[in-house]
Amino acid sequence: MAHPHGNYADFEALREQAITLRRAGLSRRQIRDRLHVDNNDILNRLLEGEPSPEWTKRPRAKDDLRAKARELRTQGWTYDRIQVELGCSKSSISLWVRDLPKPERRRSAEEASAIARRGWEARLQRREEERRQTKAAAMHTVGELSAREVFLAGVALYWAEGAKDKAYCRRERLHFINSDPNVIAFFLRWLATLGVERERLRFRVSIHESADVTEAEAFWAGLVGVAPSAFQKASLKKHNPRTTRKNTSQAYRGCLIIYVLGSADLYRRMEGAWYGIVGAGVASDLGNRA
Repeated sequence: MAHPHGNYADFEALREQAITLRRAGLSRRQIRDRLHVDNNDILNRLLEGEPSPEWTKRPRAKDDLRAKARELRTQGWTYDRIQVELGCSKSSISLWVRDLPKPERRRSAEEASAIARRGWEARLQRREEERRQTKAAAMHTVGELSAREVFLAGVALYWAEGAKDKAYCRRERLHFINSDPNVIAFFLRWLATLGVERERLRFRVSIHESADVTEAEAFWAGLVGVAPSAFQKASLKKHNPRTTRKNTSQAYRGCLIIYVLGSADLYRRMEGAWYGIVGAGVASDLGNRA
């Protein structure tokens, strides 16, 4: 604790100087530099009980919440009650009221737990609303899609989820599988954009052997607009007793497989377009780096 004007032994005299400077409107940094006090703990002790000058206080968006939290704390409210009332985090409340006396406990552990649970539920509801609003805003920014945009989006979707041709196993045909009804609906629109007639499509359900195959086929048939009898025999997944299935709810309907007959040329167009997307993306990235 070396001090250019001696040690901190004469603490009271140094404190008197610090208080005088504080009341004159100096900031902590100014007082520290003026008195050559480089130890924050000592500076805190010198200025203990002295409020900050108004000019050093920066207005913040949470000032009103802070003031209300302090008011409720002085009334004996706990962090849990303040959190439920104001909808802010406990960490913020703790920071705002830590200098205030702790209220006496007036409720049981069960009551405190219930309050904390309500606070957590309220926070989850706010988060869910934020998610909903963000997704809705993003959805509305898309607007109408042109035929070209549908084509490019469908190419990227197929390359991610569809069967691909391999040099060691030639499979130049469109063969798509997915469990998301929205993805299936978009894929069908993509095929329509390419001019594929529905008569060229074949459907099959791929599903776990313990699931309700009939119900699943009825669901997918309704989605794609054909009779369940038009489906090919379902592909059943064998049960592995060493694994625990999580897709056992009533919403589980397996995956729908869509085959497009006579689609070798369409497959080649799709693959060529995909590499066109990749090439354009790479070229754009190289341009940004230049």
